[in-house]
Amino acid sequence: DVFAVVAFGAILTNEVLALPRAGCLNLHGSVLPDYRGASPVQRALWDGRAETGVCTIFMDSGIDTGDVVLVARERVRDEDDAATLAARLATLGGPLLAESCVLAHEGRAPRAPQDRAAGSYAKKLKKSDGAVDWALSAREIWHHARAVTPWPGATAGFSGKRLIVLSSCPVAGAGHPGEVLGWDAEGVTVACGDGALRLKQVKPEGRAAQAASEWARGARLAPGDRLQAGKEF
Repeated sequence: DVFAVVAFGAILTNEVLALPRAGCLNLHGSVLPDYRGASPVQRALWDGRAETGVCTIFMDSGIDTGDVVLVARERVRDEDDAATLAARLATLGGPLLAESCVLAHEGRAPRAPQDRAAGSYAKKLKKSDGAVDWALSAREIWHHARAVTPWPGATAGFSGKRLIVLSSCPVAGAGHPGEVLGWDAEGVTVACGDGALRLKQVKPEGRAAQAASEWARGARLAPGDRLQAGKEF
């Protein structure tokens, strides 16, 4: 009667789409038409959105272009990364998809056509998307780091070794991009193109995740030291 598709990763042919009596439903991790494609949760964080959500659509031959059935919205929290936000969206999405299936089966599902020229496309992330660019503003780096956590990871470096930023926040500060301004029990403060970023938790190459202050102590980090950009690794 109804097909329900979630994170399938492949295009269904028109022959398959035509099989169920009441149509094919897809649960998508954004409020369409924003962020069609493979990484809607990550891109919403990367763009610094204050709100995102999930929706169900009737699938058609396009990529996430079908008529919208139901929508549930969710606030993006400062402490979110892609994993925590995706988990909350999944919690919202399960009941939404179930309700959509019932409505479709009964022939009562609403259909709101999308404007195919509107919205945006969220392409699949690559490993290189994790590279931190200290020349960007602190807020831009913060948004980016949250978006690429847990994969591919916000990658910077120190003394030729990879350093993954697991948790951070923008703070006041100024200096050359990548310059260590200082560290304390709260974390390591690094200058950005505008403002500074406090690293709170990191994962040094070959080691377990740890508080940034613990890493700084072991690395004998000093003001004026420089963290390399991720593209250098």
